[in-house]
Amino acid sequence: MKQAVQWLRSLLFVVQMYLAMAILGLAFFPWALVSARGARVACNTFCHWVRFSARWIVGLRSEIRGTPPAGEVVIAAKHQSFLDIILIFSSVPAAKFIMKRELMWTPVLGQYALRIGCIPVDRGKRSAAIKKMMVDVAKGAQQPGQLIIYPQGTRVAPGAHAPYKTGTGALYAELGQDCIPAATNVGLFWPKRGILRKPGLAVVEFLPPIKAGLGRAEFMARLERDVESASDALMREAGFDSGNQA
Repeated sequence: MKQAVQWLRSLLFVVQMYLAMAILGLAFFPWALVSARGARVACNTFCHWVRFSARWIVGLRSEIRGTPPAGEVVIAAKHQSFLDIILIFSSVPAAKFIMKRELMWTPVLGQYALRIGCIPVDRGKRSAAIKKMMVDVAKGAQQPGQLIIYPQGTRVAPGAHAPYKTGTGALYAELGQDCIPAATNVGLFWPKRGILRKPGLAVVEFLPPIKAGLGRAEFMARLERDVESASDALMREAGFDSGNQA
């Protein structure tokens, strides 16, 4: 019975979340079209609403630990569900993502992504897109900010394993910026698929920076070690026992 009630609450939460996305997207759209600030305010408003409504409707609290970066850095984050995107975006001043080019054509959302500085790329052409971004920042055509990347390339469920892709190391070397690793346990409460949201404390933790200048192999080894060990600690804190998972 308790599980059924939580599922119904979760359904209500998911429905109102996407309704809020549509309402805010349309309400802020005129401002977003003429001002990047308008687009960012809209996205932050949505993120804060999701965090508030998750706590209110399904009992899912959220917390940011560590020091969110404010300068021009790369954030290399563990990715377990949509919630870690929301937590990171809402905690840093100028978040932007590398996104698939086809997402540009998504109604309203594609325009918001472009307005906040996300970088659309064709498959296999990430390097050229990153170089253009660096030139645009230098010329003042694009605002500097925090570039968020997911080293495993996809959402990875708690207890599952996926390799860290070497493209992250190439990006780190090419940009010549510090990298801020970010760990999380959000997948314990908000899965990558499905309706059920569980009560608890979802955490994103910003870890000490990895300074620019390391060799790629050394950087990748440290990044994986730091992110995985911190994420495992957050999940153990929440009561997750990876030894009992298939």
